[in-house]
Amino acid sequence: MRTWVIFGVAVAMSLGFSSGALGQPSRQPHAGEIALGIRHLGMTGSVLYVAAHPDDENTRLLAWLAGGRGLRAGYLSMTRGDGGQNLIGAEQDELLGLIRTNELLAARRVDGAEQMFTRARDFGYSKSADETLRIWGHDAVLADVVLAIRRFQPDVIVTRFTTKPPNHGHHTASALLAEEAFAAAADPSRFPEQLGALKPWKTDRLLNNVSSWSLKPDADMSAYLKADVGGYEPLLGRSWGEVAAESRSQHKSQGFGVAAERGTLLEYFAPLAGTRPKSDLFEGLDLTWRRWKGTEKVLQAIDAASSGFDPRAPHLSLPALLRVHEALSALPEDNPWKAIKLQETEALMSACAGLFLEVRATEESAVPGSQVTLKLMALNRSSAALRLVSVMLPGGESVGVNSALSDDKPFALSSQVKIPADARISTPYWLRKPVAGGLYTLEEQDRALTGRPEGEPALAVTFVYEIGGKRFTVVRPVVFVWTDPVRGELYRAFEIAPAVTATLGRDVLMFPNGTPQTVPVVLAAGQADAAGKVRIEVPPGWRAEPSEVPFQLAARGDERTVLFQLTPPKSASEKARLRVVVDSGGRAESWRVRTVRHEHIPPQSVRQPSEAVLVPVTLATKVRRVGYIPGPGDRVAESLAATGYEVTVLPEERLASEKLERFEAILVGVRAFNANPRLALHRERLLRYVEGGGRLVVQYNTNSRVGPLTAFIGPYPLEIGRERVTDETAAMTPVEPRDPLLNTPNRLGPADFEGWVQERGLYFASTWDKHYQPVFSMQDPGEEPLQGGLLVARHGKGTFIYTGIAFFRQLPAGVPGAYRLLANLLAR
Repeated sequence: MRTWVIFGVAVAMSLGFSSGALGQPSRQPHAGEIALGIRHLGMTGSVLYVAAHPDDENTRLLAWLAGGRGLRAGYLSMTRGDGGQNLIGAEQDELLGLIRTNELLAARRVDGAEQMFTRARDFGYSKSADETLRIWGHDAVLADVVLAIRRFQPDVIVTRFTTKPPNHGHHTASALLAEEAFAAAADPSRFPEQLGALKPWKTDRLLNNVSSWSLKPDADMSAYLKADVGGYEPLLGRSWGEVAAESRSQHKSQGFGVAAERGTLLEYFAPLAGTRPKSDLFEGLDLTWRRWKGTEKVLQAIDAASSGFDPRAPHLSLPALLRVHEALSALPEDNPWKAIKLQETEALMSACAGLFLEVRATEESAVPGSQVTLKLMALNRSSAALRLVSVMLPGGESVGVNSALSDDKPFALSSQVKIPADARISTPYWLRKPVAGGLYTLEEQDRALTGRPEGEPALAVTFVYEIGGKRFTVVRPVVFVWTDPVRGELYRAFEIAPAVTATLGRDVLMFPNGTPQTVPVVLAAGQADAAGKVRIEVPPGWRAEPSEVPFQLAARGDERTVLFQLTPPKSASEKARLRVVVDSGGRAESWRVRTVRHEHIPPQSVRQPSEAVLVPVTLATKVRRVGYIPGPGDRVAESLAATGYEVTVLPEERLASEKLERFEAILVGVRAFNANPRLALHRERLLRYVEGGGRLVVQYNTNSRVGPLTAFIGPYPLEIGRERVTDETAAMTPVEPRDPLLNTPNRLGPADFEGWVQERGLYFASTWDKHYQPVFSMQDPGEEPLQGGLLVARHGKGTFIYTGIAFFRQLPAGVPGAYRLLANLLAR
């Protein structure tokens, strides 16, 4: 009896059997997918694609490899994309990485490949591989790439990027690491701690997927290998270009929806290491069972199952698939494809029977030590003879069933299960420990999960069923299911939650000029009748009033907001930290919860200690009433409001009727003109506002071949380029030290540019009219100075400012100098 586990290492088959997410239902493949899956049982080849970020993968190639060629395809992304930007919400950093992780899983469910990661963090744009590898830690990330290769055992490794700059440093580093790992994975002296269950693995060849989009239209590609990754699959009614477009369009946080492609789609490749094919990617490689001795019976059984498949009655293929399973089981244990193909065969048998196995919890979460009701269902939707032997509940209790599953009649079981008192609180495994530096730090018990997209489920149930006298085991994670009146039935992973969470509204609390701040804390009950006291632990010299607040929450899910007043010590100038502690049930705990909710992914909850950074800042402001035209994915408006500004958000539909003159300044969010071209309709009104004495500050927009900026609000010509300064410590040299923007109302000095995060700025102006005056000169090491990061122009009685300075990162991170600089930009 073998176990088919639907979490952990995903088994990539034809479409419908690819990487899953814990909070997603298991999908029943249709007859065409089953037929394709049976055909693909005969393939024993694998290709690993390596790049740096979510969206770097070539979905055209992955879809063709997995679906068109029937190979095991995988994508190894160095990072989870947490240093990027967000077009669908305000999440940044680790929450954005969580979104992009789930978007990758959604893409893999479409294209049929598997998803892997290293522990490397996306710390933002880098201009060199040397910097990237220094921040990541070369040896640590190389070990993770080697681990992925030894686990996946690819015949071919394909890199997205080359080792030659200029390029994003993460991109170049991914190619360098792939080349080094290609050799290191085969060397038993490299990372020997991985060996035991794993073995050294020698990949046959390393190729680079030539980025034809960066080449001229008339470029000579005759020196490269080529593959037509288009083509049409009648069993699916789709071309691989159509599948690939749907896969790529899952990257919604990056606005990467693309049109479907049909017909011939050529991809080009350059051999880098290993054997060097001359005309075909897989030249000289046998990627079928014929590569292994003693597999004749396996081939015969697969051929018989494929040729005898009846799409109108898939269950009739169960005896043939049982013979495939028997032939596979007879292979030696050291055959690297035995376990993989056994799992695929079992998945196909389940699909042929229309077997539905699911475990639902009646609540979305439960606390350690409590009980949760589970509702199990097993349903055979075919006329095949199946028997449910037993189920094993969480905690190890086995329930004998021994019941036939037939006639589309469900077997149902309701059971109460106790959550262990020491159960771990649910949170993404790579976010359990504080996030800092270039590498995620894993708790010791999570080290085995290195590289996995997700951790193990909070609870799981094991089903044992029988077909043709042979027993099979399937593990299903416990899910919570509810019905939305618009979207219908929705799923999320069942979670273990704290009895009470105490969540601060902000990770960083600003204290301008020593002013006490009211700090709201949202208490939420993970169980009924939650009662106790909540308090704030503050550093010496800081004062929290009241010292503690009693609370009582009657029902699970109830919330209550309590307020503390926090006063900094006189003349405070150093950052500090606070911690919110809940005393309840004889325990003192500190938990906050942040939940990411977007329609295209299941809800994702991150639970971490409830802490915040306290930032004193000397801040002078000459204006108070600020209008904010929002862009996608920034928290500048709320950051300004937290320091005393009266911020009014001005969505595009409000601009036509709003009396702009009541605002002392108007600030435009990042990429606002990219995300909403209709803003250009209000250009004249906004410029009249400036002309009449207003101050308009526009944060960065992008302008590229892929996404040209069709209209801009500036009063004079200005061209936005791709220049940026990624060194957050780069000197900010004033062009004119006496410039009022550097002196009024805050006199800025070198200390104001210390402690910045990720970058100085991005998407600077590349050319500009003489009416614009640059304020700063800055540069990355070894590069020419740039002056397009902050430009100022008088227009009528007012002022227009364009800035690529990354306020959208600095303000939420609590950088005092960024607040002081922006206050000067907003001041008249």
